[in-house]
Amino acid sequence: MVNNVRTFFIYLMFIFPLRVFGDVSDAREALSKKDTDISQEKSLEEVFEAAENNYSLIKKGDITLNYNMSYSYAADQRINVDIQNEKIVAFDVEPSTSHTLTNNFNFDYGFKNNITLGVSIPMVVKYDSYGAKSATGIGDVAINMRWQPYAYIPGELSKTVSASIKTKTGSNPFKTVGENELSTGSGYYQLSGGMSFSKIVDPVMLYGTSSFTYALPESDVNQPRSGAILTDVSPGVTVSFAGGFAYSLSYDVSMSMSFQGNYTDKSKYTFLSNEISTEVDSSASMSGIYNISLGVRVSPETITNIGMGFGLTDDAPDILLSFSMPIDVNGLKAKSSNRTL
Repeated sequence: MVNNVRTFFIYLMFIFPLRVFGDVSDAREALSKKDTDISQEKSLEEVFEAAENNYSLIKKGDITLNYNMSYSYAADQRINVDIQNEKIVAFDVEPSTSHTLTNNFNFDYGFKNNITLGVSIPMVVKYDSYGAKSATGIGDVAINMRWQPYAYIPGELSKTVSASIKTKTGSNPFKTVGENELSTGSGYYQLSGGMSFSKIVDPVMLYGTSSFTYALPESDVNQPRSGAILTDVSPGVTVSFAGGFAYSLSYDVSMSMSFQGNYTDKSKYTFLSNEISTEVDSSASMSGIYNISLGVRVSPETITNIGMGFGLTDDAPDILLSFSMPIDVNGLKAKSSNRTL
């Protein structure tokens, strides 16, 4: 049971930006009774006392593959105004809906017992009813690292530091594309760093995380927009935070609830028109999402997660759905893949 509690830490600490926060697959592992347990009433503190110098990340040399599918839906209204000779000759309000489906494949490698390296490869499908625009292709690939500086100490918070680099492998929104196309990437590199915390208060797992993301400015964009040329883009920094808990409902079912928030500072855009350069600032944005996730054991070694989220602010998607599960690939995992404390 202790091994699986440690596994639970991994999934809960690093859920976003790659998936909807609140997966509970390993909560089921952590709180389920196993044949090796002496009794269900045995204190977790007594179990942890036997493992003073170990870590919660995957074991050195192990390779894991996880699949996550997420869908988001957002609806708004677009205002079309046609002005001629300083008079409004046409005015229309058109409803618009956007759909985004992301299939994410996450590879993790245990470089050391307390250092895990990973790669996230997203496949993105988008559709916007406004203008019937769509996009299909690879998204922005991310390279990440997780480091647990200290071994777990019974009764204290488990702490893990994370860092990631998100590339711009997806189609670039700042490059001229067809009128019926959307982008699958952000168009710039992003650097992120953060820290996660978790604590067991039997039979509940409490967890929280915070991160800071800096996007590198993009120059020489040269994209025509409304009679001007967009030349430079300086995205605003983003601060993210999330927290929640997971609770075991039975030996095969567990539930998680969490809140995820993101604040993005205003971005700067530089336009060139008639050899005159003009800077335009966008407004800052704040998004909040409430998540519920259900973990179900479908086999002794496999647990699937089904999640649902609701946007709490105007800048957040209206509905989010997610599904995730581990994938075993022959030859990727070491023969001894059990994680130890």
